[in-house]
Amino acid sequence: MKYIEGKPVIVILAAGLGKRMKSRKAKVLHKILGKPMIMYVVETARKVAGNDVILVVGNQAEKVREIVSENEEVIFALQKEQLGTGHAALCALPYIPDYAQEVVILCGDVPLITSETIMRFIEDHVKAKRDISLLAVEIENPEGYGRILMDENRQVCGIIEEACASDEQKEIKTVNTGIYCIKKEFLSDSLQKIKSDNVQGEFYLTDIVEIGYNEEKVVGAMVCSDCEEVVGINNSQDLMTAESIMRNRIRNIS
Repeated sequence: MKYIEGKPVIVILAAGLGKRMKSRKAKVLHKILGKPMIMYVVETARKVAGNDVILVVGNQAEKVREIVSENEEVIFALQKEQLGTGHAALCALPYIPDYAQEVVILCGDVPLITSETIMRFIEDHVKAKRDISLLAVEIENPEGYGRILMDENRQVCGIIEEACASDEQKEIKTVNTGIYCIKKEFLSDSLQKIKSDNVQGEFYLTDIVEIGYNEEKVVGAMVCSDCEEVVGINNSQDLMTAESIMRNRIRNIS
């Protein structure tokens, strides 16, 4: 992995309720091969950002804090009310150090992402001199994912969530993974401009993409070459899928 000038800070969003897991346990504490999924994300983040890892907790915050702290040292930010991913990122903002230039945002329920992919993503973002980059993936069945919108010049201009997408937009197969690399200054500014006038009544982090496009910021995406790395965990079936992928990884290493 290459050295990135102005070491990045990583924010992990891990405050959600995870209702579709149909369990009283916080979603990020469900285990993959005997280890809470959040630990995979934290360990990966630490390889990239060292001590500059901020974990946003909310649902069962103390339990998540306790389990993570037993194994890793991170900075905790509390999201008292679950008002969406944009609000979660806003809760992390005060903890981002002044010297940070780039902020990478990861999801606590996307545990298979590797440090190599994150570093490649940051390098791509810095080389292209973008204000915001999203990690995308192309999948045959994009149901449930936010679709990446392009303008007539094939420039990224926004993300539309499944619940808000038109039938035509639902045909788009390039989707958002929920992983971003953002210039700190733009992140700080754009988070203040997000509104909750959507179907869910939440503050979507995805809205900063459209905000950046409208302000003529440099917005772009890198397509992840391995779909398995960005598998999100939303239910027990997803958990089984992640376990199978992790077993194959271990088998290939040994």
